[in-house]
Amino acid sequence: MIGLGSQDSRTDAEAFVDRYDLDAVRMLWDASDRSWRALGIRGQPAAVLLAADGSELGRWFGPFDEDEVVRRARAG
Repeated sequence: MIGLGSQDSRTDAEAFVDRYDLDAVRMLWDASDRSWRALGIRGQPAAVLLAADGSELGRWFGPFDEDEVVRRARAG
């Protein structure tokens, strides 16, 4: 899993990781916002589930069901 920060500031993103104990999630920072635009992400929370070959298995905007993400990952 990769977290992609682009909103607020890098300091705020790092504080979010600390507050929610997300040390196991690789966090990347994109101050330009280009990565979010390329992925079609307009706000938080959002998630895009990709297979190892880069194909998209799922996309969620707003809160999402973690069990559904796991089901799609296993099926993909």
